[in-house]
Amino acid sequence: MYIRNILFFFAFVLSTFSAFLDPQVAQAKESHAYITQVPDDQTFDSYSRVLGSERVGKFVIDVKTKQMVFFDVNLYPLHVDFVFQVLYQRKRQDADIAEYNLNYNADKPRFIFGYLVKHLQTKDVSFAFWSGDQIRANDIRYVYRRLQDTFFRKDVKFRPESPKQEALLAELSDIPHITNDQIYQSAKVQMLNAGHAIGTLRIVPIGTPYDRLVFDRNDIVILQESYPDISPVSGILSSIFSTPLSHVNLRAKAWDIPNAGCKDAATTYAAFDGKMVSLVVTDTQVSLRLASPKEIRAFEQMRKQKHQVRMPLANLSVKDLRLLSQMNQNDAVVYGTKAANLGHIVSSFVSGIDVPLGFGIPFFFYEAHMKKHHLDKRLDQLLSNRRFTTDSVFRKQALQEFRNRIVQAPMDPRLLSMVFGKIQQDLHGHGVFVRSSTNAEDLEGFNGAGLYETVPNVVTEKALEEAIKIVWASLWNFHAVEERNFFHINHRSCKAGVLIQVGVNATAAGVLITKNIYDAQDLRSFTINAKHGLGLRVVSGKNVPEQMIYDPAIQGARIISRSNDPVMLVFDEKGGVQELPNPNQGVILTEARAESLAKAVQAIVPLFSRKHALDIEWVLEGEKVWIVQSRPYVSKE
Repeated sequence: MYIRNILFFFAFVLSTFSAFLDPQVAQAKESHAYITQVPDDQTFDSYSRVLGSERVGKFVIDVKTKQMVFFDVNLYPLHVDFVFQVLYQRKRQDADIAEYNLNYNADKPRFIFGYLVKHLQTKDVSFAFWSGDQIRANDIRYVYRRLQDTFFRKDVKFRPESPKQEALLAELSDIPHITNDQIYQSAKVQMLNAGHAIGTLRIVPIGTPYDRLVFDRNDIVILQESYPDISPVSGILSSIFSTPLSHVNLRAKAWDIPNAGCKDAATTYAAFDGKMVSLVVTDTQVSLRLASPKEIRAFEQMRKQKHQVRMPLANLSVKDLRLLSQMNQNDAVVYGTKAANLGHIVSSFVSGIDVPLGFGIPFFFYEAHMKKHHLDKRLDQLLSNRRFTTDSVFRKQALQEFRNRIVQAPMDPRLLSMVFGKIQQDLHGHGVFVRSSTNAEDLEGFNGAGLYETVPNVVTEKALEEAIKIVWASLWNFHAVEERNFFHINHRSCKAGVLIQVGVNATAAGVLITKNIYDAQDLRSFTINAKHGLGLRVVSGKNVPEQMIYDPAIQGARIISRSNDPVMLVFDEKGGVQELPNPNQGVILTEARAESLAKAVQAIVPLFSRKHALDIEWVLEGEKVWIVQSRPYVSKE
């Protein structure tokens, strides 16, 4: 488990030093606070605690006396509690930190600190060190030998926590090791969102096309393939692991439904397909069984509570094609939240922040397109049709037809000429991303990630017209309508703006959340996901991206998983994108890149409300960081 606070380590060093120098303190507290041998599983369990899918214990070695101590993390949950209550017997002073900070350098003047982890899903046991520890290979060997003498499990393996420690594996071929990525990939269950739900189990057959996915709000689904999105359901199990930041998993978080990866789900629960079941996901396990009639009635009563989202009302009077540098957050009512948030960053003139050049097409022109071709009246007929509101299959077909009408209707040639001319003049004729920017996305409690369309690398005027109309039409994507229904958003109030932005042919891209999504008690760290190439693949759910927890306060990086994607998306010279074999297998998020990214994001955070963590989309062009989106991270925590 990620070591939450370097101060805990520092305090542990100082107090342990005091205990070794003061035999009276050590003798008085040894009976329960710590032990020098772990003889069996029961003893380890009593001195450790379960955190998620891991049972964690901690140790310290005095390199002078060779003494090794395991302390009870149940009596003293934090290092600072144990250190100052038991060993040092005084309040911690800030002035103490510099003295014992030296023990995290490569040269260990007195102590080595580490922790033991029993991985509950894989049954492996590993030892590891804080990700910022500059420990050398020889010291890791020494710790391994000491554990062989003092710890009952002889199959314990070294587990590197940072890229620097991972690089030491080349020198450590003589001791067993395991990486976080191997543990992540080999686990059979991936807990994504805890919760309880009752619903009809639907096992989606392998090979089901994305456009055939139609679910009822009362369904609990088992997905055997990765999909970019789904409509609201009661619970999700997936037999393929993905990042917690994929669109499907973000959606489950916003719906506050049980959600987990479970590799054997389709076969394990095959007998329950089509039946009413109870799904429970906790931090440590998944349970699915048949539901009783009493449970079904109680759950239906509970679910009548409504979700509420405050959506900005659209201003349809503005006709300007406005540059991002001329926008702020208040312009969300004119150009949509995505464009307004980026404009707020640009117009705040924060040093060290780079946002690709861009401008917004206001809601006025979407509304004009709808009225000119009488699409507004057709929409009103649909929304008033009882079959449309009650039959999801009919609704999906009707929305497809309606989107086709929006795209097929010719755009006002004067608007097209204005937009293309502005690209040539203000964006220097570069290929552009044509992106959605509605008033029903990037909101507190409703981020709308992935609901609407982005058309990448548009280079010709003809392609530009098609792209703008595709983005307008995407306001009526089936999954977008289903999502807004779930949150009781008035569809008639939803308007589509367009963000035209210079395309960056990224060497890598990803998402950063300004919180540790794996550990609610860690209040300082960021969660970063990354893949090679353009960022369109990062949140699609296909293949696990590289995942890292980064603490900017101490520049500590912990690897969760490495990217296993064999392909990457790049720009096509003729426009659009193409998928090519990934020639850059290997590390994406070095400590230096994570630090640069974190510094950029830290400068952005003060510009937005502190009520919620931020969900930041970024791209790398070489080593240059570009920020391409900022929105609230939707979480029930």
